[in-house]
Amino acid sequence: MKPISFWHRLLDLISPRLCVVCGHRLTVTEEVICARCNFHLPRTGFQHNAYENDMAKLFWGQIPIERATAFFYYEAHAETANILYELKYKDHPEIGEIFGRMFAAEIKSAGFFDGIDGIVPVPLAKKRQRQRGYNQSEEIAQGISEITGLPIYKKVVKRISFKGSQTNKGRWDRQENVEHVFDLIDAEAVSNKHLLLIDDVVTTGATCIACAKVLCLSANVRISILSLGFAKS
Repeated sequence: MKPISFWHRLLDLISPRLCVVCGHRLTVTEEVICARCNFHLPRTGFQHNAYENDMAKLFWGQIPIERATAFFYYEAHAETANILYELKYKDHPEIGEIFGRMFAAEIKSAGFFDGIDGIVPVPLAKKRQRQRGYNQSEEIAQGISEITGLPIYKKVVKRISFKGSQTNKGRWDRQENVEHVFDLIDAEAVSNKHLLLIDDVVTTGATCIACAKVLCLSANVRISILSLGFAKS
């Protein structure tokens, strides 16, 4: 661990940082989430059975899924939902990168990243990314990459339209909402590769399935999926 500088401590005194979950003040050694909330984070543990878990089963028969995991169980009105709310809507891209590093460090020893060739963040539509200023999935991917050394493929698939948020849609509406919204723009870059698709939260898996199907237009592509949140049905 790097030593905490005088200026870091002074800045923390002047402008205290708050836990993204409980809102209490962080210590100088804590990032984004306090130790108590991190300890009680409802982790899924899916990395220990990465092909046969509730999240992976969403993709069975849909795409050539190798493994899938999420950091924590997501519930819309729980305190932990604030992690994704602050990341997506409150201009805190650093949350994605920090949680990406945390998650990757926790699951690396379980072999989850073994054999994976590169990372593909689920893209946002250009208009949506301009409004937000960043793609939250790219921020998560950056944190994952820092721990694993895996390259990030940002320009192999693009989102060609945005048909509205998935948040309040049911399973079938979610699938229709993301049909034909992705386009493969560099098939050669990902051919014969095992790709890790990154999203912020998985509910029905519709967005990841739609994006993965487009990636699979390239030859011999295998897919694994990682998200921060997994919403239990």
